[in-house]
Amino acid sequence: MVAGGPVSRSTEHLKRVLDRHGIGTVLDVGANAGQYARRLRRAGYIGRIVSFEPLTAVHASLTTAAVDDPMWEVAPRMALGDGDGSVTLNVSAESDMSSTLDFTDEMRTLLDDSGYVGTEQATLSRLETVFDRFVRPGARVLLKVDTQGTERQVVEGAGAALDRISLLQLEMSIVPVYQGEPSYLDTIAWLASLGFQPVLFIPGYFNRRTARLIAMDGIFARSPVHG
Repeated sequence: MVAGGPVSRSTEHLKRVLDRHGIGTVLDVGANAGQYARRLRRAGYIGRIVSFEPLTAVHASLTTAAVDDPMWEVAPRMALGDGDGSVTLNVSAESDMSSTLDFTDEMRTLLDDSGYVGTEQATLSRLETVFDRFVRPGARVLLKVDTQGTERQVVEGAGAALDRISLLQLEMSIVPVYQGEPSYLDTIAWLASLGFQPVLFIPGYFNRRTARLIAMDGIFARSPVHG
């Protein structure tokens, strides 16, 4: 299991949301090296975590991070999206900034240490295709998606399995980071049309140069949400 350490107020709030909704399985899509799962463990979450990561080297680090945790499963190396097949990933010098999308011109300037250094191929699957491999019948599920601009495609790829998901956690850009990604306002409106409403926002990357919040995570619960 993950050793203890400081727990942020935001993670404490997230853990409370998971408890409130009885979440027994977390699908961690875009897991990178397992930072999100380790934060949940430090906050006291003891349910199942299934992590998905497409980059070869990072997937190896993720597997190592989870090896001593019997409730933390690492899926075979794959990307999730709105189709089944293969995908080309742009690999960033900062692995958690890797994406199938290109940076916007503004972000290419601001994130000069995160430029792309190569590409890598990965299997692409729809969540609906693999859902029953990783989620037990009757489990209450949080789907967390941090896929650098393609979060909507992952949710769309859930198909009929979306009906079995109680909570969604999506990274949303306030300032566009990747070309073609939807705005955070469009994402909130789209999720409302799917029957999800926000219950928590967690600040993400803050750019010191511009003194501006660039991204945040939104946690959305299936309506109706009662107080």
